[in-house]
Amino acid sequence: MVSRFNPLVPLLICCLACPFGASAAVVFKPNEKTKYVAPGEEEVSGNAQQLFQTAQAAENSGNIGRAIKAYRQLVRRYPKDTLAAGSAYRFAQLQERSGDLIKAAGAYRVVVENYPRSPHFDESIEAQFRIGEQYLNGKKLKLLGLPLRSAVDKSVEIFAAIIRTAPYGKYTARAQFNIGLANEKQGNYEGAVKAYQAVSEKFPEHPVAADAQYQIGYLWLNAARTGTRDAKAAENAKIGFQDFLFRYPKSEKVPQARENLRALEQKQTTNSFQIARYYDKQKNYRAAVIYYFDVIRQQPGSPQSEQAKRRVEELRPRVGDEVVKAAAAVPKKRAATTTAAATREGGRSTNVPMRLSPSDVNALPPPEYDESLPPPASLMPDSTFAPDVGDWSSSEPASGPTPTPTPSPSGQ
Repeated sequence: MVSRFNPLVPLLICCLACPFGASAAVVFKPNEKTKYVAPGEEEVSGNAQQLFQTAQAAENSGNIGRAIKAYRQLVRRYPKDTLAAGSAYRFAQLQERSGDLIKAAGAYRVVVENYPRSPHFDESIEAQFRIGEQYLNGKKLKLLGLPLRSAVDKSVEIFAAIIRTAPYGKYTARAQFNIGLANEKQGNYEGAVKAYQAVSEKFPEHPVAADAQYQIGYLWLNAARTGTRDAKAAENAKIGFQDFLFRYPKSEKVPQARENLRALEQKQTTNSFQIARYYDKQKNYRAAVIYYFDVIRQQPGSPQSEQAKRRVEELRPRVGDEVVKAAAAVPKKRAATTTAAATREGGRSTNVPMRLSPSDVNALPPPEYDESLPPPASLMPDSTFAPDVGDWSSSEPASGPTPTPTPSPSGQ
């Protein structure tokens, strides 16, 4: 018996093998290879209302990827439609839910920058802060789903965006403080001091301001312990702690600040006394007298101060009364370093800000020149289309890596 091949058999087998509910597509494009698109992943299109309905239907069916695409297309094509603001916010939420936090932070930023009147403005700021703190606390960037490297620098970008878009918001002071913490973690102590100064000067009544002012003194204290210019760093640490004690006398860190001040003053006196003894042995009596008076001024009544007084009287015949009188006078340059902790006008502080160096200018520059923030990323004008998913994060720095110098103490 001769068997005959029936061409309908293979077609019947394919129909039985494939689920009847599937709606896969084969896409043909000029000059491109044929592309198979999985069910539910076809390119979305339509007007704003249709795209919104597509996104909603995809969400309800659990197809988050397709919903994200539909919301993105809606915002890109119809950025001024009444559905755009809500779609941008929903897009950001879905990105966060899917675990792509960098893109989610960028998407939330699009909401607050492009749709500042959106009812989700405050929620978008809060979401950015939440994501920024995750990266600040150690969450790593991922590549192909695997943890890759620390993302502290990304947290700085997120916090800076919060400060620029909501300068008087609920999370602004904490975002500024977190920039200081991030700089500390990266070893950029100069940047950390500037960030903490911004908190203390711009948000002096906020609960986090006391911690910021304390950190200023603490960073200079560490610089005094480890730096090569420890004398000047120690002076800046004293100023930082004195400002802290004057501005926040009820803080729980007051006892520790006082103990740090006591240790600094003792070390400073010991250093001055050792230098005075050195010049004394070298028979440079004029220089010795100057440093002995430093000891007398720094810790009056201490044993070293009494020794310094006796030695000055012994050296008086050698150097003359004029030299002693000149050394006893407080130099104007040092008097100028008196801070808010030691100056009052009618019982109020003069609020003299701490400076990093004599060349420092206004402690509160305009936002576009604010050194406490990293350079701003490019902002998207309202008239432009929303970017692709990969561009919504705006996560790459606008400039090169931030240098991490040792704290640059101020001059006397």
